[in-house]
Amino acid sequence: MTESTPALTEFDLHLFAEGSHHRIYRKLGAHVDLLDGERGVRFAVWAPNAQRVSVIGDFNDWDGGRHPLTPLGASGVWETFVPHIGLGALYKYLLYAPNGAALHKIDPYAMQMQLRPESACIVAALDDYEWGDAAWLEQRRCWDPQRAPILAYEVHPGSWRRHPTRVPGFLTWHELADQLISHAQEFHYTHIELLGVAEHPLDDSWGYQVTGYYAPTARHGTPRDFRRFVDRCHQAGLGVLMDWVPGHFPRDAHGLARFDGTALYEHADPRQGEHPDWGTNVFNYGRNEVRNFLLASALYWAEQFHIDGLRVDAVASMLYLDYARKDGEWIPNRHGGRENLEAIEFLKQTNQALHDYHPGALTIAEESTAFGGVTRAPHLGGLGFDFKWNMGWMNDTLRYFALDPVHRRHEHRLITFSSTYAFSERFMLPLSHDEVVHEKRSLLGKAPGDDWQKKANYRLLLGYMTAHPGKKLMFMGGEFGQWHEWRHYEQLDWALLQDGHHRGLADWNKALNRLYRTHVELYATDCDGGGFQWLDADNADESVFAFLRRRSSWENDTAFLFAFNCTPVPRNAYLIGAPLEGCYRKILDSDDRAFGGSGYSQQAEIAAEPHGWRGFPHRMRIDLPPLSMTVWRRA
Repeated sequence: MTESTPALTEFDLHLFAEGSHHRIYRKLGAHVDLLDGERGVRFAVWAPNAQRVSVIGDFNDWDGGRHPLTPLGASGVWETFVPHIGLGALYKYLLYAPNGAALHKIDPYAMQMQLRPESACIVAALDDYEWGDAAWLEQRRCWDPQRAPILAYEVHPGSWRRHPTRVPGFLTWHELADQLISHAQEFHYTHIELLGVAEHPLDDSWGYQVTGYYAPTARHGTPRDFRRFVDRCHQAGLGVLMDWVPGHFPRDAHGLARFDGTALYEHADPRQGEHPDWGTNVFNYGRNEVRNFLLASALYWAEQFHIDGLRVDAVASMLYLDYARKDGEWIPNRHGGRENLEAIEFLKQTNQALHDYHPGALTIAEESTAFGGVTRAPHLGGLGFDFKWNMGWMNDTLRYFALDPVHRRHEHRLITFSSTYAFSERFMLPLSHDEVVHEKRSLLGKAPGDDWQKKANYRLLLGYMTAHPGKKLMFMGGEFGQWHEWRHYEQLDWALLQDGHHRGLADWNKALNRLYRTHVELYATDCDGGGFQWLDADNADESVFAFLRRRSSWENDTAFLFAFNCTPVPRNAYLIGAPLEGCYRKILDSDDRAFGGSGYSQQAEIAAEPHGWRGFPHRMRIDLPPLSMTVWRRA
C-alpha cells in the first residue's frame, strides 16, 4: 500500500468550507493508510464546536484518553492517525460538548456499521471490488430515459423474503440476488428500487430515518456484498434505484443530532430544525458543510455502488418552510415567502452534480405539491430531477377504483383530470409502499365487490396504469395480488402463487409489463403529449373511457387503442370514434380466462368504419366485457 489517502490539505478544507468538495468522503471518515511506513487508519471528523475529540474502539479498549484528534486550524475538522489497525476495526468518536458533556457519536462518514441494536462504526474500504458491469454503464451513459421503458419494482429487502430459520431472518445480498433478480426478470421489470439501503437503527422506520448516509445496512451483509448485488443486477440487465433521504434525520443520541453538543447538522430553532410530524430533525441547508455532506453522499452511492438512480424522499417537506406547520410555527425566508431557498439550491446543485459525474443516472422526486419545474433543468430555473412521482394521479386513481362501480359515474373526473397535467412534468406513476400500509389495504383489498369482482377491478387498475402515460412503479406483493397489507417484519405471502387465481393475476402483470416494454408507442411518449389522444372521455354515465397511444400525433402508422369498461355491465357493439382507418386486432383482454376473467368477448378484430362519430372521421364497434380493459393494435 502507498500513501494514497493523504491528510486533509488546505485546499480540501477550503472546498469543504464552501460546500463543493464532491468527494469529501475520501478525506473525512476512517481510511486505511500509511504514515511514515506504518500501516494504520486515518480518522477525520467535522465537529467545530467540540472542546475535545477522541477516537475510541476495540483497538484501545474504548478509552477516550489514548487517541485524541487534533484540530486543523479554524476549519472545525479534527484528525489523527492510529497505527497498527486496519479494516474491520470498530470505532466511535468521543466528543466533549461546549458544556463539557461527553458524547459518544458514530462517524457521519462511516462506510460500514454494526447491525442494530449495536451502533459502532466499522473501518471499511473504498474501491475494493472489481466490477463486471462496464457494458451496462456504457449503455446507461448513452440512454434517453424519457424515451425508454421504465418499470420499477419497489422492494423492501428486509421483508421481500425472510430466511425460515435464521434470527433475524434477513436475507443476505447474495441470497437476494439469487432470488430477486430472476423474479424481476420473470415480470419484465427494468429496475429494482430498494427501500432501506442506508443504515438505520429502527426496522419500523423502513429505512427513512437514516443514521448512515454512507453505510449500506448491515442487515444484508457488507458494503462489498452490496456492490456484488448491484453488479449481478446490471449483468442481468436490471437497473438498481435506491431511496435517499436528505430531508430529515432521527434524533438518536449516537447519530447526527446535536453532533458536537450544538445544532450542527440541524437548525437550532425548532421552527426550522424539527419536523413536527415525524419527530426528526431537519437539515440546515444554509450551512455549506451540511450541504457538502449530503451532496457527496449522493455521489458516493453512484460512484462506489454504481447505483442507477436515487428516489429522493419527502421533497415537498424540503421545499416549503411551513410544511406540516401551523401559523407561528415556521420562519419565512429572506423575502418573506414560504419556500426553503437553501433547500431548493441544494437540490439543484445535487441533481446537476450527479448528472455531470454520472450521465444516465436518474434522480426521482417524491413530491406531492404543485411546485413548478421539478423536472426542468436547473439552468432553466428548475430543480433538475429526471422524474417526479405523480402523486395526484395515484390518489385519484386509487380513490376511483376503490369506489363501488355504481358510484363511479359521479367521480369520472378522477380519471379524466390527469390528462390536463400529465405532461407538465416528467412523471412516474407509483403504486408504492405508502399505499398498502396503515390500514389503507392492499391493492386487491381496496377493490370493491366479491372475490371475482375484486380481481377484475384489480386487473382493470393495473391495466389503466400501464396504458396511462408515465413511467411505472409497483411495490412488491402488488404483482400477484397479495390480500393483506405490507408488514415490514414478515415476508410476502408467496403461498398465494400456488393458487390459480393469483397465478392469473401474476400472469396479467407479466403480460402488461411485456406489452409496455415491447412497444415503443407505449413508452417513447410517456413525457410527450403528442402520443396520447382521448377517443371517449365524457361517458360518465356508463363509466366507459378510451384513448389512443402512438409514437406521435403526426405519425399515421401503428397505434394502440385502450378501451375501459369500469362497471360489471357488458357493453356490446359500443361505438368509439377513431382518427385512423384500418383494422384493429385485439392483443390483450383483462377479462381473458387465462387471467381469471369470464372470457366474455370473442372479438378478435374490428374494422374502423368510414362513418364519422363524435368528431372523428371513423368509428368502431367494440364489445366491452364487464370490469375490463381491452387493448387493440392498429397494424
